[in-house]
Amino acid sequence: MTTAATDWRGRLPELRALAAPLLIVLILAMMLVPLPPLVLDLLFSFNIAMSLVVLIVASYTRRTLDFASFPSVLLVTTLLRLGLNVASTRAVLLNGHTGTGAAGQVIESFAHFLIGGSLAVGIVVFAILTIINFVVVTKGAGRIAEVSARFALDAMPGKQMAIDADMASGSIDEKEARRRRNEVTQEAEFYGSMDGASKFVRGDAIAGILILFINMLGGLAIGVWQHGLPLAQAANNYVLLAIGDGLVAQVPSLVISVAAGLVVSRVGEEDIGRQIGVQLFSIPRALGLAAGVLALLGLIPGMPHLPFLLLAAVFGWAAWMLSQVRARAAAAPAEAAATPAPRTDASWDDVAPVDALGLEVGYRIIALVDTNQGGDLLQRIKGVRKKFAAEVGFLPPAVHIRDNLDLHPASYRILLRGVVVGEGQAFSGMFLAINPGHLSLVLPGTATRDPAFGLQATWVEAGVREQAQAAGFTVVDAATVVATHLNHVMQTHAAALLGRTEVQELLNHVKRHAPELVDETVPKLVPVTLLQKVLRNLLEESVHIRDLPGILERLAESADGSQDAATLTREVRIGLASAIVQALYGPVQELGVLAVEPGLEQLLMQSLVPEAQVPLDPQLGQLLADQAAQAAQAQEEAGLPACLLVPDRIRAPLARLLRRKAPRLHVLAHSEIPRTHSIQIHHLIGAAS
Repeated sequence: MTTAATDWRGRLPELRALAAPLLIVLILAMMLVPLPPLVLDLLFSFNIAMSLVVLIVASYTRRTLDFASFPSVLLVTTLLRLGLNVASTRAVLLNGHTGTGAAGQVIESFAHFLIGGSLAVGIVVFAILTIINFVVVTKGAGRIAEVSARFALDAMPGKQMAIDADMASGSIDEKEARRRRNEVTQEAEFYGSMDGASKFVRGDAIAGILILFINMLGGLAIGVWQHGLPLAQAANNYVLLAIGDGLVAQVPSLVISVAAGLVVSRVGEEDIGRQIGVQLFSIPRALGLAAGVLALLGLIPGMPHLPFLLLAAVFGWAAWMLSQVRARAAAAPAEAAATPAPRTDASWDDVAPVDALGLEVGYRIIALVDTNQGGDLLQRIKGVRKKFAAEVGFLPPAVHIRDNLDLHPASYRILLRGVVVGEGQAFSGMFLAINPGHLSLVLPGTATRDPAFGLQATWVEAGVREQAQAAGFTVVDAATVVATHLNHVMQTHAAALLGRTEVQELLNHVKRHAPELVDETVPKLVPVTLLQKVLRNLLEESVHIRDLPGILERLAESADGSQDAATLTREVRIGLASAIVQALYGPVQELGVLAVEPGLEQLLMQSLVPEAQVPLDPQLGQLLADQAAQAAQAQEEAGLPACLLVPDRIRAPLARLLRRKAPRLHVLAHSEIPRTHSIQIHHLIGAAS
């Protein structure tokens, strides 16, 4: 018994895969093979049940793609109804002369119960249902699907850019980015399919009208001429059965059309019932005003008093209940704040440690952090820390988030050991459309600048998001703005984030893979304090320390000759030359660099070395920094890295001199260029123009 049950469960996926093809084959068979009335009753009942299941599933679907098979379901249900129409038409025309039960009890019941056996009433009811289905529901759902398909296709490039921006900021990994790209593609394909699938329902409605009149005329002709029935009896049998057959098919068709409208018209990621309940019946004032209007209508002489006054009482009671619930919810935080804290003596617990990395937010940004309100900023910050660790080479301190009522409600601040190193604004529920630099379109919204990189941007409402994406803007939500800014600050201040604790944890991590290297180098040859200085020197110039074993090996080779941090940093940079050049240029062999005019370079050699007798003239230093910043900008605009090549002796002091004016300029020494690469000088700094 157990083995048989296990085999059955194992074959269940295969049986599910066969369900749709078998159903389509059976539908086609219905059109060819005569069916007895009992089978027709079962199939009509199954058709009604399936339409109800589809409607309920569409109502509880949270996202459009949760019911991505709906276009195919629409096709199959349409074929099922048409197949049943053909089968029932055959039964009506062959056996209609025997009475109204010729095509089964379902059609007979619809003919007698819904329309009371009246031919005129039946035709009118059928016409009304067809108009509702064809003109109202199907046409509206088809139009929504058409517009949604157009917007989905237009917005695809912008959405892809937003996904790339999230991945670049560390908010998501490559796997999640691939899933989102697939979701964007599937969404566009779904709306395109729905645009075409809505024509199935439209064609089904037209076919229902034609089948009804064909059955009526054909039945009357067969009943009168072939079976010799009186015209009244033929009309009673055939026309009544034709109307019942049309109603049996039209009711499930209307239900399926409503389901299609629910699927394509949804907004957000909540099921329809909860969304309508929350948004339509959550404002006490609206319910109270409605109750007042109903009460006035109920008091007007000649109006039906009971219905209006009863509904007025129900709406008024609902408004009062909602206002009480809101009042209790608002009073709870106030009572908690008013509760006095017990007095205690001062202790060391009152001395709060300064967070290495902190994020303070205004009260309107709290929703981005609160997972109960759908905020995902915490998950994005985890992704930023994970990306930082993978790229830079050490795990940064945890980000401590707290609210600050002194801030602007939509502002936030990033703090490094209590010092503000970045600040900006983020509006929950809105999107930041970032101009990549070449777009002239002015979007409706609040003009600002991207807090991370200073690009021109605009805060826009959700309704403008797809328009901005289609125009080429990079559109990100508020949580992504904060996470990207945090990632930029962490990258810029990586050296300050590397404390003694992080260095020790980094050594412990490397020790698991290379214990002998760590034991022989730290602290025997290089103290931990000196190692931290060297690593910080590297990070200050954006040199990542992922290859700590290689750094330790270079330090072990050079530590006997010097214990100076600057000298050891220079030796480590020479050892990491290939990695530094590849991080800047990629896998190219010819390096386009900037250089200093030979005469100026000779002057710098005399002024910047440690043993220099004459310091560098401040005006000359300012002029040098300005020209370096201009040359770096021109190099980046040409699509090349901004790198300045100088002699080894002045690389470190010149890098410090230029860092304030040209923070994105990388200063390389001659010894840091691998032998496998060639150099091409693009611009001389200090040369006469």
